[in-house]
Amino acid sequence: MGDGRKLTRHQKRKNEIINSHQLISDLDPTTAILEKEHEELTKVKYIDKIQFGKYEIDTWYFSPYPDEYGKQPKLFICEYCLKYMKLEITYRYHLSECVARRPPGKEIYRKGTLSVFEVDGKEHKIYCQCLCLLAKLFLDHKTLYYDVVPFVFYVLTEVDKVGCHVVGYFSKEKDSSENNNLACILTLPPHQRKGYGKFLISFSYQLTKIEGVCGSPEKPLSDLGKLSYRSYWSWIILNILKDSTSMLSIKEISRMTSFTHNDIIDTLSSLNMVKYWKGQHIICVTKKAIEEHLKAIENKKPIIDVDPDYLIWEPPKKQIKQSKK
Repeated sequence: MGDGRKLTRHQKRKNEIINSHQLISDLDPTTAILEKEHEELTKVKYIDKIQFGKYEIDTWYFSPYPDEYGKQPKLFICEYCLKYMKLEITYRYHLSECVARRPPGKEIYRKGTLSVFEVDGKEHKIYCQCLCLLAKLFLDHKTLYYDVVPFVFYVLTEVDKVGCHVVGYFSKEKDSSENNNLACILTLPPHQRKGYGKFLISFSYQLTKIEGVCGSPEKPLSDLGKLSYRSYWSWIILNILKDSTSMLSIKEISRMTSFTHNDIIDTLSSLNMVKYWKGQHIICVTKKAIEEHLKAIENKKPIIDVDPDYLIWEPPKKQIKQSKK
């Protein structure tokens, strides 16, 4: 825009729709029809708000809630069991009857007021499907709704005397051929900018370390996902380089962090700290450059650390893979 103003979310969405029309016109007739049907289904967002615990939250995107539920201007969702309802009176009655005060599954982390639950998509299918439908209200390109069996969900909650309140989650494929340690990630809008996103990213790598492998998020990442991961990888790698008394190799950084070689190389390349020489990538950096980069991303550093001493978890035996090389 010529006046320098930022596009709003709705303006961006409008531009995407215009661009999609231009792309559809270039497709063959059969594919164009299918794309048009998908567009018509997904562009109409009936649900404008949800009541979730004490929060009334404006939604961002379409989510395929079934039948008439998906056409309500407001849905009422139990923050404990994630059951969704059309009417406030039904919701109030449900709250008086619902005995759940935490996510299903196993609590694997508790420190202070933060708790993480591991929820198996096979064992708790309905809960995980409801979680995916909830997430789709705030994620534009999420495609997983009902096929939750191959995934495990790690649900982050804030704990008080009433119960465990969901603030975000990430999902992970149980058996990823590409060693993806994260498939989808969301922090609910009322809890964004509290450091929970990077906490969940860090948590995914703590699990990867215990598995004894290197991991990476499922690609392609959204634009926001790229920014979050790049700043997280940068902060961790730069601090390792700062504290090191000797020159480290990419292999050594990978062993320390469980980051893949490609993610480390991409991050260092963005910082202009790696060169390709005689068939391998060599880290080229000065202490001054490290300090300058750390200062530049100081406001993006992780706010909440994952304390491994409070993590009680071991991978399922079928997920244990050979040690990192």
